[in-house]
Amino acid sequence: MSLKKLLLRTFAVAALSAGAMFAPLSGALAAERYITIEPAQPSDTTGKIEVLEFFAYTCPHCNTIEPMVQSWAKTLPDNVVLKPVPVAFNASMADLQKLYYSLESLGRLDLHDDVFKAIHVERKRIYDAKAIIDWVAEQGVDRTAFEDVFNSFGVNSKVMRADELAKLYAIDGTPSIAVGGQYVTSPTLTNSYEGTIAEAQRLVELVNK
Repeated sequence: MSLKKLLLRTFAVAALSAGAMFAPLSGALAAERYITIEPAQPSDTTGKIEVLEFFAYTCPHCNTIEPMVQSWAKTLPDNVVLKPVPVAFNASMADLQKLYYSLESLGRLDLHDDVFKAIHVERKRIYDAKAIIDWVAEQGVDRTAFEDVFNSFGVNSKVMRADELAKLYAIDGTPSIAVGGQYVTSPTLTNSYEGTIAEAQRLVELVNK
């Protein structure tokens, strides 16, 4: 990532920290609706352009944009694949990464939206392993099967890859959307959730020329 773009991204994050996420932007920052990744990153999905959705279950902005991302994903061309990537900015968030990958491994991503609802609507504190396992069991998932997957080498490997991707793409806030290993956009840069989806679509078209 160039120094200019790094400085712009740092400024944008500072604005977010100050509670000005969607405040009108001016000058150079207003034009920076995406960050260019240098060097570009290869796709983990052979023959596909990857769109990576960096998210955190505890992030209220991720909760808001998630339905928009899911609707947009249905319109993507066959050679483009959306891959959610749970992010942990500290060690206390790691169990929620494992929750996502455990649901994926068990074929129970139908509970993905329910996790957001439990945290942001029902205000359930499902942040650590015990609370997560108890909640999942309440949803009708076999407790032992879930625990086995939750603590498995496969899930831990996926969490390690998610952490690696977050570093490679310099993800310092969620939600962020990476396109084709080359670009990253976010509400911090576009000034709105809808603007983020529109910019991500533009970047998909750019990469897919």
